[in-house]
Formats: sequence, structure tokens, C-alpha cells
Amino acid sequence: MPNPTFLQALDARRSVPSKQLSAPGPDDSTLLRMLTAASRVPDHGKLVPFRFLRISGDARHALGETLAARTLALDPNAPSAAVEKDRARFSHAPVIIAVVARLTPGHKVPEQEQLLTAGSVCFALLQSAQALGFGAQWLTGWAAYDAVILQTLGLQTNEKIAGFIHIGTARLDVPERERPDAARLLSDWSPPVVSPSSPPVVSLSNHV
Repeated sequence: MPNPTFLQALDARRSVPSKQLSAPGPDDSTLLRMLTAASRVPDHGKLVPFRFLRISGDARHALGETLAARTLALDPNAPSAAVEKDRARFSHAPVIIAVVARLTPGHKVPEQEQLLTAGSVCFALLQSAQALGFGAQWLTGWAAYDAVILQTLGLQTNEKIAGFIHIGTARLDVPERERPDAARLLSDWSPPVVSPSSPPVVSLSNHV
């Protein structure tokens, strides 16, 4: 049976910029409800190739200081504005959930599919946060790919950051933006036309 309410909720989904997210954030029970809903994703092989890492409270600012120090280590001449941007990167939303992809190399389920499952969790977490009355934004940035930052966050060699999901109370109503036209993105596949093959040409000459 069609579910118009569900469809309306999907149509209403939108991201809230992390700078526009403030306290209060979800409490423990509400956050667990979000994560439970977000975990209901396609998972080929039932590997559960993801885990959650919460960054909240003073840990947000500590991580920001680590980012600022790393920025200067990579570029001692980095503009102060860039350093301050990294220092404040995790200081806006009260709760950030790092969705960590736990990949199993050599498994019959390709690593790409495992990573896609973790990515699906990120999107589902945006939806569940909004369903529970919070704003959220899925971000990555250079920190998601920097070996030193990943080590600081405690990731193992087989783990990657699928996304940092910033969650909090929206300080403004995010206006609707232009969305893709699905009709223009849709095409139909047809099997290629194969012409009858010509009979092989047999050469009677001797090859030297």
C-alpha cells in the first residue's frame, strides 16, 4: 500500500549547515533511537561494516585543536583564517557522530559494497535525526582522510571515515534548494544490436 506520509517525509529531507546547529542535541536515549533507525540499511552479507564514534562536549574542542595543529604541521605558513576554521570545525553542533566504515579485505562482498553500506548509514542518520526533530549535516573534509587524524580518532588500518554527521537544533529554517530533475536523469537500457558475424576468412597461403 502506498504511504504518502512516508513519501512526504522523504521529500522534506534537507541538510542544516553545521554552523547553524546548536544545543540542545539529542540525549542518550534519543541518540540511540536515531542510531537504531540508521542501522537499518542494505547490508550484503550481513557484515555490519560500520560503527559509530560520538564526539561531544569538550572532546569536540580537543579535536579542533588537533586539527589546527595538524594544519600548521602540514603548512607552517597556513593562513590564520584557515587554522581557525579547522579549530572550530567540530565546535558548532553539540553532537557529531563519526560513521566509521569497518572493511573486511578479501571477503566475497567487495569492499566497495561494504563502504556503500556505511554511506547508507550516514544518509539514514540524517533522516532519523530530522524525524526526531533535529537538524543534521553530513560532512567529511580533509580530516576524514588524514592518517594522523584517523590515528587520533582510534581507527584501525581497515577502517575509514564514511562521514561526520553533525547533529543539533537548527537555528533557522533551511530554504528549499533546486533539486535534480529525475526525469532528465532517467534513461532506458536496450541490448545492443549485434549484426550477424561474417564467416571467417580462411587463408590458404603459407606463413613464413
